[in-house]
Amino acid sequence: MKQKFYDTAVKQERAVLVGVITQGETDEQAKEYLEELEFLVATAGAETVKNFTQKLQKPDRATFVGSGRLEDIKAFVTAEEIDMVVFDDELTPSQLRNIENELQVKILDRNNLILDIFAGRAQTAQAKTQVELAQLQYLLPRLTRLWTHLERQKGGIGMRGPGESQIETDRRLILNKISLLKDKLKNIDRQNETQRKNRQQMVRVALVGYTNVGKSTIMNMLSKSEVFAENKLFATLDTTVRKVVIDNVPFLLSDTVGFIRKLPHQLVECFKSTLDEVREADILIHVVDISHPNFEDQIHTVNETLKEIGAIDKRVITVFNKIDAFEPEHHGIEEQTEPITLHDFKNSWMAKNNSPALFISATKKENVDDFRSLLYEEVKAIHTERYPYDHLLY
Repeated sequence: MKQKFYDTAVKQERAVLVGVITQGETDEQAKEYLEELEFLVATAGAETVKNFTQKLQKPDRATFVGSGRLEDIKAFVTAEEIDMVVFDDELTPSQLRNIENELQVKILDRNNLILDIFAGRAQTAQAKTQVELAQLQYLLPRLTRLWTHLERQKGGIGMRGPGESQIETDRRLILNKISLLKDKLKNIDRQNETQRKNRQQMVRVALVGYTNVGKSTIMNMLSKSEVFAENKLFATLDTTVRKVVIDNVPFLLSDTVGFIRKLPHQLVECFKSTLDEVREADILIHVVDISHPNFEDQIHTVNETLKEIGAIDKRVITVFNKIDAFEPEHHGIEEQTEPITLHDFKNSWMAKNNSPALFISATKKENVDDFRSLLYEEVKAIHTERYPYDHLLY
């Protein structure tokens, strides 16, 4: 008898991405947003097969993209045997239900996808608790779609089926679980607060920036430690703190979770305790990926998030990283025929208005000495002000 062999390898899921171009958005912006969504999908482990966009004044209330466009997506999904469809904005529970009924495949929105990536990346008890809490808060208003097989066609006395009671039971269980997770987070926060109090006597520096700009690489370079760094979104979820000494000045350096456009509000809320390191830092090192064509939008996103967590008024050193990957052709301006060079950037308003600003390559170790010298002077100034009689420096 011939022996049968079965392929046990996990099949990579195939995805279709969907975005709406609303008023005030250009085609280029929409393209960049979907490219970022594609990077998120790749980080989650799936392969993007095709992108669909639709121009609307605002997303359709019932189907997000309109019934005609949804028919196009359905035809492609059926013909290509697509596993899931990912939308670039948060879907309401009714939109989710309508789209799922029409397409008959797995439907994710941007928030759900980011939560899934966070769940896969969480390592410590704190990060796992924060992500689970955010997932349950996201799931709560969307419970009804999970129990459609228990619905009754008719209402009235004697016709209330188990669907309603099952949803209520689940809602109560989830609310109880949310309450328990919040209590658990409060305990973890208290422990972290005690740790932070013990570190208060030292100058504290925090790395902030958009996701995947090279914060962990800079952390490794300055602290000579091995913090996990990878060319994927949200490689770092847990705040890492290391003691660093430059010449004779010691300080604490922390690496924090990267920010992203349209970060789910559940995650911002749940990760506020993690971002206490940013709130309580003396100096922020804002890392910017200068090789990214739309790095100015990323700077705006980071500043908005800092404003949201109450950390916008701190001393900031702007570090433009990845100068080795800078490509002038990606940074042209419509009025100009010539693309902007790195030298132009250094002399532009970006460098002047974000003073002090540095241009480095953390991987190639370019201009790293200048960065260390500036950081040394900034930390020394705070240290001297805080401890005027500390003879360590003289």
